[in-house]
Amino acid sequence: MEGPLFWALALIASVSVGLGKGGLPAVAMLSVPALSLVINPITAAGLLLPVYILSDIFGVWAYRKDFDGKVLKIAMVGMVIGTGIGWATAELVPEWVVRLIIGVIGVSFALNLLLRQGRDAPARPVRAAPGLFWTSISGFTSFVSHSGAPPWQVWVLPLRLSKMAFAGTTTIVFAFANALKLVPYYFLGQLGLENLKIALVLALPAIVAVFLGLKLVRIIPEALFFRFVNWALLAISAKLIWDGLAAA
Repeated sequence: MEGPLFWALALIASVSVGLGKGGLPAVAMLSVPALSLVINPITAAGLLLPVYILSDIFGVWAYRKDFDGKVLKIAMVGMVIGTGIGWATAELVPEWVVRLIIGVIGVSFALNLLLRQGRDAPARPVRAAPGLFWTSISGFTSFVSHSGAPPWQVWVLPLRLSKMAFAGTTTIVFAFANALKLVPYYFLGQLGLENLKIALVLALPAIVAVFLGLKLVRIIPEALFFRFVNWALLAISAKLIWDGLAAA
């Protein structure tokens, strides 16, 4: 883990993490794929977890007043379930299978939303059953490769939360999910001393990017914000399908 290319991609990954924690969750999904161009994806996920957690501190503080409490409670239970499944099956499920599943779900949902429903569709009520289902999947995929955004957005986008509530709830939920990963990642050997040293270096650009993301969320018009989220979900999900098929 050295050389100009590694550090350039690591910087891109850390800034992506920070922007995600600033309220642009789909952007954070670029982090592991970017770093996976030069190191093993599992190693990349372990390396970036401390960067995620340090960024979470600032993201949660920034959005401490902007969240939907009912969505948050359901999501936290689902994240616990998904993380537990991820830990139990960490050595059984190939990562390419997870990437492929995430990608197919994300592409299907994004295309449906962009081509048929749009933001004018009536808001769905917050229900526990679908919430637990999708957030459990999100917790599992987040555990495997920090790719929890597509299943999360499948549930949350149709709820039609306000821009700030969507960004804040997402930031807090994934901060909770990342904290849950600490113990499993440690026992799976993904939090070595070398990784922690590199993560500390990458934390500073990530933290700066948190506040940049927050500023962008506040100034971008709501319709444009959700259009960006939908298109980013589509693009990243398509990339996950490509990566999954390439590794099959």
